[in-house]
Amino acid sequence: MEEQTVFELIHNMDKFTNGLIIQWNKTFNEDLGVSHVLVLGHLKQNGKSRPSDLAKILGLTPPTLSYLSEKLVAKKLAVRMVDESDRRIIYLGITDKGAEVLKRATLEGERLRRNLFEKLTDEERAELANLFKKLNS
Repeated sequence: MEEQTVFELIHNMDKFTNGLIIQWNKTFNEDLGVSHVLVLGHLKQNGKSRPSDLAKILGLTPPTLSYLSEKLVAKKLAVRMVDESDRRIIYLGITDKGAEVLKRATLEGERLRRNLFEKLTDEERAELANLFKKLNS
């Protein structure tokens, strides 16, 4: 078997990821991207956070997080909160509406994952998860 170049591997991973995102966007009609959902998920799990901390944790640039935050706040999925002890510090927090949208996004993601990965055996799914963890470490 011919060995793939790193570029072929990257291309195939990108092709898979982009296809997955396109499928998810088609079925989840909230005019939100995956990054919006990641922000909501972090806020739900960890509580209010400073945008700069969110950007660092999620691997986003501050301008990207600013753009995402604007949309989440405009859609009333998140709110900005001022720190009472230092009014210069702003936090982002999830709203009840944001938690509901996150729940629906998660359910849709699980449905998509089931449909997509049913082609693989349990062992193949476990191996794939381990490979991604290894490559990301």
